[in-house]
Amino acid sequence: MSAQLDRKPLAEQVYDLLLKKITSGAWPLRSKIPSEKSLMEEFGISRNTLREAIRALVHVGILEVRQGVGTIVLANDEWSASLQRRIAKSSLEEIFEVRHALETEIAILACKRRTSEDLESCLNLSKQCIVAVESQDMAKFVKSDIALHESIAKASHNRLLVDLYRRLLEEIELSIYNTTVFETHYTYGHTDLLQAIEERDTERAKQEVALYIAAYKQKLKLEE
Repeated sequence: MSAQLDRKPLAEQVYDLLLKKITSGAWPLRSKIPSEKSLMEEFGISRNTLREAIRALVHVGILEVRQGVGTIVLANDEWSASLQRRIAKSSLEEIFEVRHALETEIAILACKRRTSEDLESCLNLSKQCIVAVESQDMAKFVKSDIALHESIAKASHNRLLVDLYRRLLEEIELSIYNTTVFETHYTYGHTDLLQAIEERDTERAKQEVALYIAAYKQKLKLEE
């Protein structure tokens, strides 16, 4: 520990070490971090120093202390935590408008840049969505649908755009649960969108994004 903690104030160095555990994926999102005793032993630090570092991570929105549960990972970096706080203050309509903008650009770039491997991944996830709908498995559908949207985003081959989009996935998941998704063909499988991406038809891809976003908004009565 002394080799790692020798320059900054001790609590700041512990903050950095805890944050590294989170950003590396050692402590995944929504997971509970190890106990105080375990962390004190691992880093060779006092309870007060550890708690000061944890309070700082709670303050920026990366961790949350839940009574009777433990300390939970809410975000995997400071930027993500800041964005999540901003999203929490946004209306569902604002979230959908941003989603529309991001997914339109994603679809355009996916048409231009997707590889055969990208397309295969998207088509496989589309099939999983359809199977989930046919079996009326909402939880499986939402998981597959989010994975499909992320796979389409990756096909854009724009890492910043993918990162921004991934930060919205939690709110997108909420929006999916809040709609009766099984009632409209625009919201499962996205087969028409994938066909447009396969054919590299950017105009049709843009239209397909607009159609399913409009379908979601109608379900949520965000537009008449």
